[in-house]
Amino acid sequence: MMIWKLVNLSALLLGARTSPTPAQPPSTNTDEGPCRIYHSGRSADCLGRQLDSVPWRQFPYTLEDIDLSYNKLHAVHADDFLRLPQLRNLQLQFNNISHIDNDAFKNNTLLQHLNIFNNSLQEIPTLALTPLINLKKLYMSNNLYKHATLADSFSKFVKLQVLSMGGPLVMGLKKADFQPLKNIRLQGFAIKCSSNLRYYEPGSLEVIQTKQMSFDMAIDQRPNTLLHMLLDLANKTFSVIQFRNLFEFMYYVEEEDIFQGLKDITAHQLIFHRGKFNENLLRMALMNLQAAPIKRLRLQYIDFARSPTFVDGGAGSSITDLALDKLDLWYISNPDVLRFDWSFTWFNKIKELSIQYVYFNSVPCDAWVEMEGVEFLDVSNNRLKDEFIFNQRCDYKGAVPNLHTFNMNTNDLTSLKDLSSLTREFQQLQVLDLSNNKLGSAKNSRDCIWQKSITQVIAHHNQFVSEALRCLPTTVHYLDLSYCDLDQLDMTYFETATNLKELLLSGNKIKFILSKWESPSLQSLALDGNSFGLISTESFQDMPQLSHLRAGNNPYHCTCELHAFVQHTMSKGKVNLTDWPWNYRCYHPEALLNTAISKYFPGQVACDIRLVIIICVVTTTAVILILMLICYIFDLPWYTKATYQIIRAKYRAHKEKVAGESGTFRYHAFISYCHSDADWVRGHLLPCLENNRNPYRLCIHERDFMPGRWIIDNIIDNIESSRKVIFVLSRNFVNSEWCNYELYFAQQRAMGKTFSDIILVVKEPIDPSSLPSKYCKLKKMLSTKTYLEWPQQVNQQQFFWAQLKSVLGKPTMTREGAHSVKSRTSSTGGISIIGFPMEDRRSEVIKPNADKEEEPEVIKKNNDELSNQRQIPVMAF
Repeated sequence: MMIWKLVNLSALLLGARTSPTPAQPPSTNTDEGPCRIYHSGRSADCLGRQLDSVPWRQFPYTLEDIDLSYNKLHAVHADDFLRLPQLRNLQLQFNNISHIDNDAFKNNTLLQHLNIFNNSLQEIPTLALTPLINLKKLYMSNNLYKHATLADSFSKFVKLQVLSMGGPLVMGLKKADFQPLKNIRLQGFAIKCSSNLRYYEPGSLEVIQTKQMSFDMAIDQRPNTLLHMLLDLANKTFSVIQFRNLFEFMYYVEEEDIFQGLKDITAHQLIFHRGKFNENLLRMALMNLQAAPIKRLRLQYIDFARSPTFVDGGAGSSITDLALDKLDLWYISNPDVLRFDWSFTWFNKIKELSIQYVYFNSVPCDAWVEMEGVEFLDVSNNRLKDEFIFNQRCDYKGAVPNLHTFNMNTNDLTSLKDLSSLTREFQQLQVLDLSNNKLGSAKNSRDCIWQKSITQVIAHHNQFVSEALRCLPTTVHYLDLSYCDLDQLDMTYFETATNLKELLLSGNKIKFILSKWESPSLQSLALDGNSFGLISTESFQDMPQLSHLRAGNNPYHCTCELHAFVQHTMSKGKVNLTDWPWNYRCYHPEALLNTAISKYFPGQVACDIRLVIIICVVTTTAVILILMLICYIFDLPWYTKATYQIIRAKYRAHKEKVAGESGTFRYHAFISYCHSDADWVRGHLLPCLENNRNPYRLCIHERDFMPGRWIIDNIIDNIESSRKVIFVLSRNFVNSEWCNYELYFAQQRAMGKTFSDIILVVKEPIDPSSLPSKYCKLKKMLSTKTYLEWPQQVNQQQFFWAQLKSVLGKPTMTREGAHSVKSRTSSTGGISIIGFPMEDRRSEVIKPNADKEEEPEVIKKNNDELSNQRQIPVMAF
């Protein structure tokens, strides 16, 4: 950038370039016309519109800036700018203006910047310029006037800062040409004369007071003119002196030293722009510069050639005392200029040496030795290859002992190993610029040993692979690896680069950021323009010193994790996102494409897992409670349980049918109940099961026990003759000893089988844990066997009967199917035929004792208890 700044500066002094066109905001003028009016009516852009006249009718009176350059204007008339009293900047360069009316600018007294460069004016428009007393910059060179004489009216331009004048037809300069400027201190002055300069009067430039002086004149025919020009500039102080095309067509071959006046000139910088130089002419200039107070020299766009008459006289002919702060060698046609006197001694006392666009192809070993005083070496923008800049036959020990900055960018370098070998002995090297090369291959990035003094490495625009990072210096504080095609990072390097403070990784292809990226000293990190979409607070938790982060222009997945990272970074304030928020946009999901991340708010519920768990638990609990309430209100558990029992009963019936066990019993069911539940059995159970089209054959003790038989025999025989045994359970049932016998016998019958033929009907709730220990069998059955509960609600009783019938199975003809249920004694028409008092049952049991038979042991144990009970039917236990 410095090259072009200085080139533009020199061109500006000559008037060859114009002030840049201002930024062009949208037009605020609705009138149609060739120009674009903007900046609230203060600026007009008419550049390059092929205009042959000034479109003054379109111009609002508020205009301050007008650009009419690069058109086809032939003249400037009095009416063109008459209505623009606020005009301050007028660009008319690169037209074909040959005439300007004397009154063209009479109403533009505020005009400060006028550019009429490169037109066809045949004389300086003195009368037209006279009203412009506020003029600061006037560019009027490269026109067709033949003389450079300024009128006395120019002495009134006391605010003038920059003046460029002259043209290809000005044949020379006279002493009186610039007398009106003797009391004006300029910032810049440029004069252009013919390539065939004919005369120069000594003292012509003596009155000029300026900081920057530029000459565009060829002295091929009169080289002695340079002696007079330098004499006129003697004892003055300049920031820049530039000679353009000093010898335009031929090389200087005379012996006279035409640069001897340089030693009397004080200037910060001397520039030779274009022109022809040979060894002799360059040697003359450098010999005088050794004694001059000039500290900077630039040779740019020089056509250099060897002098056929030059004789190497050894040390005496060499330049050894050229003590410059900076020497620039730019765009020189012949790289032999580097050793114009067959040696490199003229580099010995140079502090900053810049060699650009010279395209030299080798660096001799003696060159490194001669650059003893060089602190800054810039060999960028050449065609250097590894073997050109690093010669294995050279001994680099002690070379460039003061070099601290080495710039090798924009060459053809490929090997980090060779560069490390080259700079290994550069003891003071701190800054290394390797950008815009072809470095970074794994093959050429091994076994690198760098000077430990290196603190900055600039290596952007290369082609690095991840493994090549290990070949970089680990002592760096600053590392630029932007635009290096990196797709991943080698964390091993960053673990060893413990002094790294600033890292630039912009414009790579990094696909992910590891959460364990350790870099304890890193303060500034650039990750913008990569390929990763995920980033979190954990990504940089091992960078305690990080304070600046640039991570925009990445294809971000807009997730809770990204939102948490942004919120954490913004709230803590420790890390400053330098490109927030304009460079941060969502790439995924598709619904959020191009959404600004600053406007992405996923919500606390979606991102807080703890809150999600709490909501889920609360919601689930509420749903369960609601379902439980619904089940309680609508008795759903009871219906579910009953349905399940019916299904299981049907399944068991199916299994019994398959096993061939159906239809082999006298009764469908034996009913065991206590006397307190007899009314329920007679009033509900029997009618429901027996009074059907297909009635069940049931056995109850009141009706079906054979008179005269032992009770125990009746119980055993009828249980064995029944397919199922129904126990009507209640609290009174538990207290009945006989019911316990029947339960016992039913269990004995079921031994070796399942308990599928035992049906428990709970007439009223019974707590199994409250039963006496002797009823362990009943406890077990109530705990393990599904039972039916008699519902108190009438609407549920119909379902109960359906369950019971399902458990009993389909009624079929038994072994005594000829006996009709209707022929049996009704249990509802009073006391059954066997329904005599307990005393009678006992007597019936005792009668066999007359035949000397022994009463069963279980009956004996309960005789006393039974004799104390009130009279109840025989089987009402």
